[in-house]
Amino acid sequence: MTATQQIEVKDSAARSAQAVDDLRDVQGEKMILNMGPSHPATHGVLRLILELDGEIITKADPEIGYLHRGDEKIAENMTYNQFIPYTDRLDYLAPLANNVAYSLAVEKLLGIHDKLPERCQYIRVICCELARISAHLLGLGAFAMDVGALTVFLHTFTEREKIYNLIEALTGARFTTTYTRIGGLSRDQVHPRD
Repeated sequence: MTATQQIEVKDSAARSAQAVDDLRDVQGEKMILNMGPSHPATHGVLRLILELDGEIITKADPEIGYLHRGDEKIAENMTYNQFIPYTDRLDYLAPLANNVAYSLAVEKLLGIHDKLPERCQYIRVICCELARISAHLLGLGAFAMDVGALTVFLHTFTEREKIYNLIEALTGARFTTTYTRIGGLSRDQVHPRD
């Protein structure tokens, strides 16, 4: 007759808890990893400073407000008007609106925002509305394409092209317009009626 031997096996949860307790004393080097700044197409520029312990994220500090091109730093060495072409590229869906927003901010800082000609103010509002409609058409078309409606995408882009034709006639460019100036507009001339 053979002798029996009794073997005790702990359940898996107890073994896992024991393994974690055994590893608490083992401290590896933590690594700091920068994620970002990410691209503006992600709807908000974000940089994450991650602290990693192996594959485990132990801490994450978000920092918002960065642009991936460092435009804020570039602007430090320019005059106000020299920076206007950069505003075209801050949000490439509505470059005209960015031109206007930047110019209005500088004009307010300089205390001349209430001295702008009415014609300038009207044209700036029209520019912002064209930019807004164009951006919305792109958003609607891209959304429709994402859900399988390619025809809607084609229609919205057709209408968007009409807006870009108007923008080109007004500013001389279709996309990166650089149209506003501090205190006014670029290339704004009143043509006599024929």
